[in-house]
Amino acid sequence: MRRLFLLAIAIAPALAAADPVFERAWNKLEAIESGRARAGSVIVFTPAELNAWVQARVPQMVDGISNPRLEPGTNTATGSALVDFLKMRQAEGVATNPVLATLIEGERPLKVSVRVESSGGRCTVHLMRVEISGIPATGPVLELLVSAFFRPLFPDAKIDQPFELGDNIDHIEIRPAGLRVIIKK
Repeated sequence: MRRLFLLAIAIAPALAAADPVFERAWNKLEAIESGRARAGSVIVFTPAELNAWVQARVPQMVDGISNPRLEPGTNTATGSALVDFLKMRQAEGVATNPVLATLIEGERPLKVSVRVESSGGRCTVHLMRVEISGIPATGPVLELLVSAFFRPLFPDAKIDQPFELGDNIDHIEIRPAGLRVIIKK
C-alpha cells in the first residue's frame, strides 16, 4: 500500500497539470496538510473538486476500484464505484478461500453511504448503507463485508469510533454544495 501511495504522490503533479479541477483540490489539500491554511479559515471543496480528486487518486491507491464517485449530502456522503473485491484482497496480500474467491471475483457496482459527525478536532463516521450490485447488505452480511474486506485492507480505519482529524482541523461539514474544512483558530 505504501508503494501505491508514493507512486500517487509522484505522479500527482502530472495529473494536476492535466485537470485544473484536480489541481484546485490538490492545492487545497496541500495547504491544509502543510499547515499553510490560516487559523480560523474555511476551505471548501466543491463536489467537482472532490470527484476530480477521488477519480484520479483512489484507483491509484487501491487496486480493484474503478469509476469512483462521491455525492455529498447534509452530514452524509455516498460513494460509488465498480469494485473487484478479489483483486483488492490480492493486491494487499490477503488470502482468500477459493470458494469465496469464485463468488467475489469480477467487478460489481458498490455504493456506500455514511453519516459524519465532527467537532473539536475529531470525527466519527457511521456506516449507514452498503449496496452491492443494487442489493442492500445489512445485518450479518454487512458485518461480514466489513470484517472480511474492509478491515483487512484498511486496519487503521475507524467505523463508529471517533478519530483525530489532525492537520489543525477543528471540524468538517458535509453539505450538498461540498465539503467544508474548518481550521482551528
